[in-house]
Amino acid sequence: MTVFSRVSPLAGLAAAAFCLSGCNILIPDTGATDPARFVQETSPVFYNPPGVDPMRVKAVDTPVPQRREIEPPTLYNQTYGLSATSYNRTYGLPVTNPVNSAMYSQVRDTDFTLPAIPISRIDPQYLRQEVDYPSNEKPGTIIVDTKSKHLYLIEPGGKAMRYGVGLGREGYAWSGRGLIQWKQKWPRWTPPAEMVSRQPDIRSFSAENGGMNPGLGNPLGARALYIFKDGKDTLYRIHGTPDWQSVGKATSSGCVRMLNQDVVDLYNRVPAKAEIVVM
Repeated sequence: MTVFSRVSPLAGLAAAAFCLSGCNILIPDTGATDPARFVQETSPVFYNPPGVDPMRVKAVDTPVPQRREIEPPTLYNQTYGLSATSYNRTYGLPVTNPVNSAMYSQVRDTDFTLPAIPISRIDPQYLRQEVDYPSNEKPGTIIVDTKSKHLYLIEPGGKAMRYGVGLGREGYAWSGRGLIQWKQKWPRWTPPAEMVSRQPDIRSFSAENGGMNPGLGNPLGARALYIFKDGKDTLYRIHGTPDWQSVGKATSSGCVRMLNQDVVDLYNRVPAKAEIVVM
C-alpha cells in the first residue's frame, strides 16, 4: 500500500515531517477517514528479508490465550447510563463498547466539518469514556500513560475522562511534567527553519510565509494544546488527527495524537494553564 503516491502534492511534506524533531507529524491523508478505502487498503502485507527462503521458514507455535475473569467496577458510569457490569475497571479493557455513537458522528465545527469516525473499527479501550481513576493529582490535570496509550483528564471524586491517543515512536517521545501554556482552535502548522532548509519544497509553509492554513489536511487537526516546561516550549503538542488508525499506536514522532472529536472534547474541558504529566 502506497498512500502517499495518491497524494503527491503532500508527499514532500510527509517525508520532511517524518524527520522533524519535537512535534514532527506525518502530513495526514484525509482520505484515511473513508471506511471503505480503509478496508480496501489494509490487506495483509508480508515482508521477505533478502536471502531468506519463505518456504523453509518454520512456523512458530502460538499458545492459546487463556480466559481471564474480569472484575466489574465499583462505580456507576452516569455519563453514558451504563450498568455497573458493562465495562471493566480503569486499567482493563472495556467488556463492551460504552460509547454513544453520536460522540463520533459528523459534526460542523466553525468553518469545517469533521467526518464521522468508524468507531466499530477502533479498539473500544481507545474510545472516550469516564472511568474510575484514583489519583493524587488535582482535578484538571492531564496524565498521559505512554504504556497503555491513554490520556486521562483528572476529575473530582476519583474519576477521570479517558481518551485513546497515538504517541511518538521510540526515540521521539517526551516524558515529564509540564504545563499547557495555551490552546488553539484549528491551529496553523509551521515547520521550523531547520526542516525547511532540508526540504525546500515545504518553504511555502515556513514561518515567514505564515505556515499551513487550518483545515482537515493540517497535521495538527481541529485543536492543539501546547506543552511547555519551565517556561519553554517543548515543541510537543496534544493535537487532533484525521488519521484515526494511528490512535492506540506509536506512529508519530513525539506528539500526542487524538481523534479530532476527542481533542475538541478535551479542549473544552481543560482549564487554562493545566498541568500535564507524561509517564
